[in-house]
Amino acid sequence: MSKWNLLLFGIYPYVALAICLIGSWARFDLSQYSWKAGSSQMLNQRGMRVASNLFHIGVLFVLAGHFVGLLTPASVYHHVISTENKQLLAMVSGGFFGLLCLIGLLMLVNRRLTDPRVRATSSPSDILILLVLLAQLLLGLLTIAASTAHMDGSVMVMLADWAQNTVLLRPMEAAAAIEPVGLTYKLHVFLGLTLFVLFPFTRLVHMISAPVWYLGRRYQIVRQKY
Repeated sequence: MSKWNLLLFGIYPYVALAICLIGSWARFDLSQYSWKAGSSQMLNQRGMRVASNLFHIGVLFVLAGHFVGLLTPASVYHHVISTENKQLLAMVSGGFFGLLCLIGLLMLVNRRLTDPRVRATSSPSDILILLVLLAQLLLGLLTIAASTAHMDGSVMVMLADWAQNTVLLRPMEAAAAIEPVGLTYKLHVFLGLTLFVLFPFTRLVHMISAPVWYLGRRYQIVRQKY
């Protein structure tokens, strides 16, 4: 096993996760007013609802599919579906929701870059994260095309072994599991890990925000002025 493979896929996942957790905690503690999505809908609502809905619906299903597909042990899903059929299901569902996400994301990127008012209020990180997400999504769709060359599910099993060994804190086994897979898959995994690094420093933090404190706050008393 090469040192680069161990560094990028055995050690880097933990570095990325540490930066994500510590950076998110530090931002929430030191700069709570920046913890927001920074919506630009009020600047121009044209096409925003459609683009945002397509993107968010697509990305939620894609993330859920990755989570279940990579972290479910073969001994569990084999009671329901074979490895080959699981790969086919992942390709079809991932392709469908990935395309939905791509359409929405392209609309958002176009709006962010071409609308003068939206562009003027955009920070460099707003544009960067959209472009990184676009690159990651395109790589993900390319992996679907690459998967047609091996419908036996072998690569899917290797990627799942990498993810499960990473979660179980076994970096050597994780790096060894992913080493044989193709470059497209490795780029997709690496860029996905890099999104964890970028997470605390961009608007992506709104993904883990929920106004749960509203449930416990006191009622507002509104008095009519006579």
